[in-house]
Amino acid sequence: MKLTDLRGILQYIPQFREKTFIIAVDGAIVTDENFANILLDVAVLRSLNIRVVLVHGASAQIRALAEKQKVKASNLDGTGVTDAATLQVAIDAANRLTHEILEGLSANDLRAVCTNAIIAHPLGILHGIDHLFTGKVERVDIELLQTLLNEGIVPVVPPLGFDGDGRTYRVNSDAVAVAVGEALKAAKLIFITAHDGLRFNDQLIRQIPVAELEKLLQTSDAFAPEMLSKAQHAAAACVAGIQRVHVINGRVDEGLLAEVFSNEGIGTLIYANEYQQIRPAKKKDVRAIQTLTRKAVEADELVRRTRPMIEKNLGDYFIFEIDKNPVACVALHVYPEQGIGELACLYVSPSHENQGIGRKLIQFVEAKARELNLDALVTLSTQAFTYFQSKGGFIEGTPDDLPPSRREKYEQSGRRSKVLVKRLKQ
Repeated sequence: MKLTDLRGILQYIPQFREKTFIIAVDGAIVTDENFANILLDVAVLRSLNIRVVLVHGASAQIRALAEKQKVKASNLDGTGVTDAATLQVAIDAANRLTHEILEGLSANDLRAVCTNAIIAHPLGILHGIDHLFTGKVERVDIELLQTLLNEGIVPVVPPLGFDGDGRTYRVNSDAVAVAVGEALKAAKLIFITAHDGLRFNDQLIRQIPVAELEKLLQTSDAFAPEMLSKAQHAAAACVAGIQRVHVINGRVDEGLLAEVFSNEGIGTLIYANEYQQIRPAKKKDVRAIQTLTRKAVEADELVRRTRPMIEKNLGDYFIFEIDKNPVACVALHVYPEQGIGELACLYVSPSHENQGIGRKLIQFVEAKARELNLDALVTLSTQAFTYFQSKGGFIEGTPDDLPPSRREKYEQSGRRSKVLVKRLKQ
């Protein structure tokens, strides 16, 4: 998708409007020359009524400032022991970074404030080691952050926590981002790092469900040390209820917008098991598919499918279950020679309409098609074509867009359905 193509962006706006994004930026990125572009992207998000909280790290600056002051830092990322001297360096480094962020937001005509919304207590003594001024998030001042967001103000949260007695603690910024995201019920958490995303066996992971990520985390040395924290906290965020966590490279121009407003993205997407109720159809489901779709067939919305027809292509069908009850179905018929998939037999029970299930099934089929490296998705519709256009991003095509064998069946049917197409590769 071209980022200058507003039509591509517009399809995402309804699902993101008034939602909260947590953007967690590593300290090394705040001082990178591309950070100004990231803040410009934040301004775009705000212009679309997306609520943004900025959380920043400071480990790179703590290291540099400690060397300059000839202080031996006891810890850089807020997970080890923080002695008094390192705490002071951390406060100085975090304050400088916060000021730079506020300056950059002001340059983009955005109101912002630094907050003391993280209430922390000492991490304490672990395995016999006193972690001194290293803190752990106790709670998040939700009221403060919500008040700011409601007023259109961007909260900037440093990697510092405060207790009721005015003491300051160094807190890991990744943990802060997860805690803030959970407290605000954020739709997305976006880690902006100096790396392209999470890698496993030297291969960039583009998308991974949290259950698979948790399995990888049980493997010794699954992730490089510099990205282990991101992997661990991404998994924790999904478990805490944040549906989408992204890990992207902050040195890529327009990377934030590309990650948010395109299916491909630029980094790693970790997602909660949103499709946990979608499963492959089994032989016992054939009757359920016919029962579900009977009224749609009678209304000429869907073509009639006999039991042998469904059984013959049973591997193409998927069921959406709630409490083990099928409430919706969909099929993906693949034409490998033409690199085309057909989204078919999409139907949601009237008792479960207007809950976003249809959109989830469309997204599920699209994800499957991308996994199969297909070039395009097609679907045929006599009555629901506007739904596929508005909810699924399909555009009207012609019968010539169909694979030859499918086009022959189309012409024989006489239904004159509209042919809708969605290109999966640009």
